[in-house]
Amino acid sequence: MANGDMQAHIDSGKTTVTERVLYYTGRINSIHEVRGKDAVGAKMDSMDLEREKGITIQSAATFCDWIKKEDGKEDKYHINLIDTPGHIDFTIEVERALRVLDGAVMILCAVSGVQSQTITVDRQMKRYNIPRISFVNKMDRMGANPWKAVEQINQKLRIAAAALQVPIGREDHFQGVVDLIRMKAIYNEGEKGELTRETDEIPADLVELCKEKRQKLIETLADVDDEMAEIFLDERTPTNVQIKAAIRRATISLKFTPVMMGSALADKSVQPMLNGVCDYLPNPAEVENMALDKKRKEAPVKLVSYNSLPFVGLAFKLEESNFGQLTYIRVYQGTLRKGMNVFNARSDKKVKIPKIVRMHSNEMEEVQEIGAGEICAVFGVDCASGDTFTDGGLGFTMVSVIP
Repeated sequence: MANGDMQAHIDSGKTTVTERVLYYTGRINSIHEVRGKDAVGAKMDSMDLEREKGITIQSAATFCDWIKKEDGKEDKYHINLIDTPGHIDFTIEVERALRVLDGAVMILCAVSGVQSQTITVDRQMKRYNIPRISFVNKMDRMGANPWKAVEQINQKLRIAAAALQVPIGREDHFQGVVDLIRMKAIYNEGEKGELTRETDEIPADLVELCKEKRQKLIETLADVDDEMAEIFLDERTPTNVQIKAAIRRATISLKFTPVMMGSALADKSVQPMLNGVCDYLPNPAEVENMALDKKRKEAPVKLVSYNSLPFVGLAFKLEESNFGQLTYIRVYQGTLRKGMNVFNARSDKKVKIPKIVRMHSNEMEEVQEIGAGEICAVFGVDCASGDTFTDGGLGFTMVSVIP
C-alpha cells in the first residue's frame, strides 16, 4: 500500500495524469479531460470553478488498486492518492496534503521542465522528507525534451536524478518508452491506451542511446548508494534486481529521484509510471512517522503502522459539505472504527466518530473502519486542521501543544 500525491507546476498535467491512473486502475469507467466541453466529467476537479478554469484549486483525495504485471508475475497494490493544486495561490492546500503523504509523483512538462512552482513544491517535499518519482509529461508536445528536464532536476532542484526510460519518438511521433532496466520497449494499445505491449525489440536507432542512458543510471546510483558504488568500483555488471533495489533505497532515503516519461493526454506510458510508484515509493510501514509524548515533555516517539496498536490519527484538512464539516484524517497507527470514542490531543475532549467515509473526489463510500496508513474522512467531529486524535490511552500528539 502507498500514500501518493500528484505534485507539479500549474498546467503540467497532474489532473490529466490522475484521470488516467483512475481509469487504468478501474476506479472510473471513462476518461474526462480537465478543459473544454468534456471538463464537466473530470473526476478530480469537482468544483465548478476548477472545471471552468481547467485548474485544481483544492486537494482531492481518492484511492485505487493497481495490479502490477511484470515478467509473468502479478502483484496487487492499494494506493491512496491526493491531486494537489499547482498554482502558487493554493500553496497551503499543498502543505496540508504533503504532511500526511509517504511519497509523491512530481510531474514536469516535457517542454517547460522545472518551473517556478516546481521549485516551491520541491522545497515543500524536502521540508516534509517526501520521497518522489518524477514523471515528465506531455512528451507528445512540440519541443518536448525529457533530457532537459532531467538535467534541470539535477541542477536546479539539486537532487540526483536519472531516467529509467528512453522515449520512442517525440512530439507527434511519440509512441512509447524503452525500459532501461529490463531493456524492453513498451507501447500502449487500445482506444484509451488501456493495454500495454512489451517487446524485446528496441528500435534500431535507439539501441546505442539506451545503452548510454542505462550506464548513466548506474553511475548516478553509484554516487548515492553504497551497494551500487561497490558493484560499480569492482567493475561488475549489476543485475536488474540490484538496480531496482538501489533505486528504491536511494529514492526512499531522499538521495535520488527516478525519472519516467509519457503523455497522459495521448494515453501513453502512464502504466509504467504506476509500476514505478509501486516499485520505488515506500509503503507506510517503511516511513518513520514520529509523534510527541505529552506525558514525557513531548519526547519524540515512533509510530508503527500496525492495525492492532492503539489508534493515532491526524486531521489534516477540513471541508464544508452539505452534511456539515468533513474532517480528513490520516491514520498513522491502529484502527479507526465507526462509533469509536477518540480524544483530541489539543483540547483533551472526547469525540465519538459517527460516520467514516472513503473519499473519491466529491463522492463518498461509507466504511466501518480504516486501518493504519489509510486516509479517510469523518463527519460530526469538531476540531481544527492539525489536531491529533488518539484512543485516549496514549498521550501522543503529532503537533507540539506546549504554549
